[in-house]
Order: sequence, then C-alpha cells, then structure tokens
Amino acid sequence: MESKPVTTATVIAPRVPSGFEYTFPSIRGIQAGREFYVSMCPLRLIPKIFIFDEEELPAELRAQRVLNKGRLPALTKYILDNPHDYVFSALTASVDGKMIFEGHSAEGSGFRTGNLRIPMDARFLINDGQHRRAAIELALKENPNLGDETIAVVFFHDSGLERSQQMFADLNRHAVRPARSIGVLYDHRDLSSQVVRTMVGRSPIFKGCVEMEKSNLSPRSRMMFTLSALYYGTQALLKGLELKSVDVAAELAQAYWEAIDQHMPEWALVRERKLAAMEVRRDFIHSHGIALHALGRIGNSLLRESTARARWKKQLVPLKRVDWSRSNSDWEGRAIVGGRVSKSHQNVTLTVNYLRHHLGLGLSPEEQRVEDAYLRGDA
Repeated sequence: MESKPVTTATVIAPRVPSGFEYTFPSIRGIQAGREFYVSMCPLRLIPKIFIFDEEELPAELRAQRVLNKGRLPALTKYILDNPHDYVFSALTASVDGKMIFEGHSAEGSGFRTGNLRIPMDARFLINDGQHRRAAIELALKENPNLGDETIAVVFFHDSGLERSQQMFADLNRHAVRPARSIGVLYDHRDLSSQVVRTMVGRSPIFKGCVEMEKSNLSPRSRMMFTLSALYYGTQALLKGLELKSVDVAAELAQAYWEAIDQHMPEWALVRERKLAAMEVRRDFIHSHGIALHALGRIGNSLLRESTARARWKKQLVPLKRVDWSRSNSDWEGRAIVGGRVSKSHQNVTLTVNYLRHHLGLGLSPEEQRVEDAYLRGDA
C-alpha cells in the first residue's frame, strides 16, 4: 500500500490535497450491524471540518433542520461564562469518504481501540449537534484558549441522504426535555433556582406541599404546588430588586409567600390535613402556576414602592376578599379559558389586573392595553 502523509487531528489547511488524512484515536463499536467510531476532537477543529447542509436547499433535500441562530447567544454565553464547568454532549456526524480503522491488536480490547484515519477531503456532516458546533465557533472567537479542549464525536459512515435523514429523525424521536421542576431542583448555577430551593427548604408553609420533580400534578397528587410554579412566581417577585445574596433574596421571598399564606385559609387547611390538596387544586386557582406568577408580579410592584415590610404586608390584606374559587365567573377569560386554567402571558396579565383592582393598585400601560382589549372582547 502506498504510504500517505498523515497529520494529527489538530491541524487543518483551507484546501487539502488528496492523500492527506486526519487521525483520530477512537473506539470502534457496532450498532444495527454497522460500525461506528467514538473519538475526541479539539474544539478548534470543530468549526473547520464539520459543515451543515446548505440552508437554501428545501427540507426534503437536507438531512437536518435549519440552524436557529436565535439559540446561539445563550449557548455561546453558557460556554464563555462557565469555562471551568460547562458540559456538552457528543456530536454525531456522518462521513462521506473512506474511513479506515486500525486497531491496536487483532483481538481483545485492542480490537476495539485504535486510530481512525479519514481523508482530509472527506465531507463531514453533522447529524446531531449543529447548534453546539455553531456555539463552539462563536465561543472560540471570544476565548481562543478553549481550542485545546475536546468534545466527543461519534462518526458514522455516510450512507446517503435517506439514511442521514433517518438518523436525524431517530436521534430526535425520543428526545424529551426534562420537566422544569427537576431543572430548577438540579440547577446550581441559576440564582433564581438557588433562591427558590432555599426558600422552599426553610419555609414551614411549603413543607411537604411541593412537588420537586414534576411540573404537572396528577389529579390525585397530595402536593399543592410544583417547584416550577414557585420558581416563576418567585422570579417575578424579585425581578429587578437589588439583593445582596441568595440568602437575603430567599428570606425576602419567604416573608412574602408567608404573608400571602395568611390570606389563603385553604393552604393552611391542607397542611393541617383538614382538606385534601387535590380538592383545593380542583376547586380553587390560588395554588396554580398562573396565580403564583400573578401574585409574584403584584409583590414585585409593592416591594419596589415600599421597603418597609409592615407597609407592603398591609397592602396585601384585601386579598382575603378575593374569591379564588373556580366557580367565580370573573376568572373566565382571565385565568380560565374554556373551563381550564391557562398559563399564557396574556392570561397572567389579566389575572394580575384583577388582583390589582382588588388591592387598589394602578395598572401599567401594558397591563392597561391588555385590559382594554379584554373588555372590548378582543382578548
């Protein structure tokens, strides 16, 4: 066999003569009777060798979705803001070109490990991970030092457009985004998540009443709230407030929700085992996400206007006169649409407006616009 010049996977030229190769230390595996290879690529190499389908092609002639550039700033920021603890899963790519795997031995573990040789003029097509690839490219422009770090890549033989399209469909067929509640529970980077976890752990009104993993409660659940609903409510409550630490923010949030609890007698009855949580959720809306979000927005405006706790607590007193029952026809079109509680942005705003009216608070221009549309019947 004619010898070929071989370069490492960290070197690339804009135009590569035929005969030059990449060499990737790899592990060989088999899925559905087809060989595939798992390797590590330096980040600086990722934007240079992995390409996308031409975006101007119609969908039926592409093997992946069009890049959503709106996702890139957040992904890029994630890498740049967390250079010591970001995590990216493997890219999956098809190689349109000859791949030669040279195992370390003819049998045993050495048969599975070795070097994967791919001609530099081969075409690399990402089947899964195009947004990660694009974010890596942008991050490298801001911080070139990331270039020496690596990401796992799974290489498959390119078996044509139909096979690549099927790979994309299969890779995304069973992808399920985790419930927001468990995301809040496990996210130690997001300050709002830290605050709500601290608050829930400390406050007696939430003890044994918060579903920490699921974002939707089953009809017979013994929990009153979901962690995600409290997250969004607390995030709205503290939005724009300058607080020194997570502990200070959690203390303020705890004080606010415990003040709200004083005007929600059903909440106390659930804690005292005198009323079932499922009955409260069925007959009232004040433990639902839309109510907590609306109450958070109300609290935010009160906290901005008054740093004196006694004052904003007194301003909440009229809440005891609010009829939170689902049978209250005032909720139809505001918090309830077609007999079901709605969490849309517009419905949250209409619920806020209703509570502001009961508390004697004015509406912002945007809230007034939504209210006027609702009263005209446009909502």
